[in-house]
Amino acid sequence: MASSEQPPATAGSGGPDGGSLAGGGETFGDRSLSQGLSVLVGLGLCVTMLGLGCAVELGQLGQQLRRPVGLLLALLGQFVAMPLLAFLLALIFALDEVAAVAVLLCGCCPGGNLSNLMSVLVDGDMNLSIIMTASSTLLALFLMPLCLWIYSRYWINTAVVQLLPLGAVSLTLGSTLLPIGLGVLIRYRHPRAADLLVKISLWSLLVTLVVLFILTGTMLGPDLLAQIPASVYAIAVLMPLAGYAVGYGLATVFKMPPHCRRTVSLETGCQNVQLCTAILKLTFSPELIGSMYMFPLLYALFQSAEAGLFVLAYKMYGRDSYKQDTLGEEEDTDISYKKLKEEEVADTSYGTVTTEEHNSIQMEPTQTAL
Repeated sequence: MASSEQPPATAGSGGPDGGSLAGGGETFGDRSLSQGLSVLVGLGLCVTMLGLGCAVELGQLGQQLRRPVGLLLALLGQFVAMPLLAFLLALIFALDEVAAVAVLLCGCCPGGNLSNLMSVLVDGDMNLSIIMTASSTLLALFLMPLCLWIYSRYWINTAVVQLLPLGAVSLTLGSTLLPIGLGVLIRYRHPRAADLLVKISLWSLLVTLVVLFILTGTMLGPDLLAQIPASVYAIAVLMPLAGYAVGYGLATVFKMPPHCRRTVSLETGCQNVQLCTAILKLTFSPELIGSMYMFPLLYALFQSAEAGLFVLAYKMYGRDSYKQDTLGEEEDTDISYKKLKEEEVADTSYGTVTTEEHNSIQMEPTQTAL
């Protein structure tokens, strides 16, 4: 077990093996922009969850519940594979308690809306994508605090873990249910308005992340950003990449078609960084979390870049095979239809119909040699 005798205000002050320099949180907390940043984080999360609710159709939800493959994959990917992956990376890179909690928090988050957008670009299964995002968000209400409690045991004797606000995490998660439910209601009663809100939420996701990155960088200062350990940057690069690979492997184990494998891959690697940012900002004191508030933003940056490379590779090399597979399915249908017609024609060989006069029809049986 890792241990720390430091007081909470300096628990994150660390060295080259993963220190987060939380002492800089004093500057971060004292800036006048801090309160406005909290408001921006909360509004961004509400808009994102509203857009997610607007993308859910009750009919599709009922179909998925009758055959809950998407629900099972969301459970395995988001609350088994990703938390374990975050925990192992924190151990491998020997992160201190503050950095480890930030990484664990991101790994325990549900899927994000970015995966829905990327699934469209790789010709994925949109119904599966939306159901996985929505179901992982609902499951997070119970499983995210549980995963945090389980995996933070390694750092249990440290101040940041002893002060880990699991109740506040659950409260933040519960607050997301209201905009999700409102979005589902809008989709049910006003489908066109729901489509518009989905587009708005996707654009707001991009704008919010850019604004958060700029404001947080300004508030923390270039010196603190430069002092974030290289190990934290390495995890921000490796974690989404490994998530994409694990998701594709899970879909392969379930023998899903290629377009569903691409969907599950993106759903597993894309985390809800808005939720992670909101929890870090709204439930931890700046003196504790310090510059590690930047980790979900770094994760968002690299998960977007890697997903973009995924999309680019698909557009260059995979789209032709996708079209050929679709065309092949249509050709198989035509061949089957032709065979069926030939069999129907062959059945008439047992007798030949000849017409000698307008009112006379004669059946001539075919002779079969014995």
